[in-house]
Amino acid sequence: MCGIIGYIGKKNALPILIEGLQRLEYRGYDSAGVALLTDHKLIIRKKAGKVADLIGAIGTNGLAGTLGIGHTRWATHGEPNDINAHPHWDCNEEIAIIHNGIIENYLTLKKKLENDGHVMHTVTDTEVLVHLIEEMYKRTKDLFSAVRLALLEVTGAYGILVVSKNEPDKIIAARKGSPLVIGLGDGENLIASDAAALVDHTRQVVYLEDGEIASLSMDTFFTKTIHDQDIIKEVEEITFDLEQIEKGGYEHFMLKEIHEQPNSLQNAMRGRLLLSEGNAKLGGLEPVMAQILKAPRFIIAACGTSWHAALVGKYMIEQLTGVPVEVDYASEFRYRNPIVRPTDVVFVISQSGETADTLAALREAKSKGALVIGIVNVVGSTIARETDAGVFIHAGPEIGVASTKAFTSQIATLSLITLALARAKGMPREHGLKIAADLEALPERVDRLLESASAIPEIVHEYKKVQHMLYLGRGSNFPTALEGALKLKEISYVHAEGYPAAEMKHGPIALIDENMPVVFIVPKDPIYEKVLSNMQEVRARKGRIIAVANEDDRDIEKFAEFVIRVPRTFNFFGPIVNIIPLQLFAYYMAVERGCNVDQPRNLAKSVTVE
Repeated sequence: MCGIIGYIGKKNALPILIEGLQRLEYRGYDSAGVALLTDHKLIIRKKAGKVADLIGAIGTNGLAGTLGIGHTRWATHGEPNDINAHPHWDCNEEIAIIHNGIIENYLTLKKKLENDGHVMHTVTDTEVLVHLIEEMYKRTKDLFSAVRLALLEVTGAYGILVVSKNEPDKIIAARKGSPLVIGLGDGENLIASDAAALVDHTRQVVYLEDGEIASLSMDTFFTKTIHDQDIIKEVEEITFDLEQIEKGGYEHFMLKEIHEQPNSLQNAMRGRLLLSEGNAKLGGLEPVMAQILKAPRFIIAACGTSWHAALVGKYMIEQLTGVPVEVDYASEFRYRNPIVRPTDVVFVISQSGETADTLAALREAKSKGALVIGIVNVVGSTIARETDAGVFIHAGPEIGVASTKAFTSQIATLSLITLALARAKGMPREHGLKIAADLEALPERVDRLLESASAIPEIVHEYKKVQHMLYLGRGSNFPTALEGALKLKEISYVHAEGYPAAEMKHGPIALIDENMPVVFIVPKDPIYEKVLSNMQEVRARKGRIIAVANEDDRDIEKFAEFVIRVPRTFNFFGPIVNIIPLQLFAYYMAVERGCNVDQPRNLAKSVTVE
């Protein structure tokens, strides 16, 4: 979850490190720090807070050096303060390390190292690792070998960069569970936890795999396994542009990404939706489509927002294909010894493709012989590389911590998969044509919705001081309610809960009074009347209602204090249009309450630790 950047070349490293940290700050922003080799000395500067606080701590004189590493932290072990910030160094201040991940056996290692005379100054697991490397360096007098041997004693996850003033011509990198990507330049090399930090310098990249260790110099690099086996790596190319990771005139990345959804939906469907045939063609699934069609059961594993998209997928797949679908929290999947058969197909959904729990679920499913399909956004990510087959959602870089366009693109991709499976299983062409037409119309409908959303800030202003809200929906809009509540919690810190509307009577109704706003997602679908009854129950208890309703619903004003209008669409695609006003509601609520929209407290974009 932390951001990592390293540079070795002919340029001054500090500006490159700072720029990289600013691009990576969405991965963690509790503290930040850099280590540079300058004048044969290893200099560390680090500071609690944002990268801007680090820049202030370094001062106007800055630091000069052509080799350096930088880190922006999401705290695990130890509170976010100056001391616990990365980088950390050894007893003699000759070796520095930055680390993303968790060293699970650090207490055992720490006790042994302290018995050997090492002195620790922090409570972090990372500091233990640099002292372990120091101990190995005493034996080997070679940094690469010292790091490799140290990692053989480590249990846990890591993405690390290590430098030493005694070997000022190299950066050592290693990964297990936390992503690292090498950027190859002309007379310079870089390495980062995300390609977004590299795209301004190079498009030629190499992805490290778990259990690999690399040594970077100015002109070259080499990789081995931590068991000392040589590896030949394939050079790949970054496909996104720098403009895609800039704000583009918007005040926040989240607002930009909400407004990008017409384009991201088009990109998810481009070349895949066969409008004239009422079908979908997914090249990434073609080699395994016969196996998917034979599967008696699907399992979908995901976390957070992706889990909500998975729930929408369950509604679609079960109703349109007749195949039973289980949706699992990836974080719970492997710990309950799940019943997974070789005939099952397991879908794993992750925006980043690096989510630690989802990756663990993937590996658990593969170990049981299931076919595993990835639905991810980031090309080159670990999940994309380890699944048997998959579909990219093509949402483009998503920088805001609260996921928006990835959610709707995930549902669009699940819709395409559902359509392809349903047609292959005998869905009439006429039905397929109707579904395909509704899918094709989604970008225009979302664009229209965004243009008519001016009333949402006024509604938010009315409710900006509330402390609790309920979000209620039925059918495929139950996941919409969950996602709307999650967005509000994530960025405005208002406690919110999503429920199936009918479940309100089984507990949450006790909370309803004039101080409890309730959001109802109430499209004109087959259970519209049922939701109106639930709204009446809230009104009878003086609850204040915000309704998300169709443009042509002329009766809804009688039931709600405020109405947000959305275009009508095919039932299962409703969550795509219905979630967007709830994303905007959360966004404007956070702005009204003075919250940091793109970097909400305690959260990070890519959850790469368990």
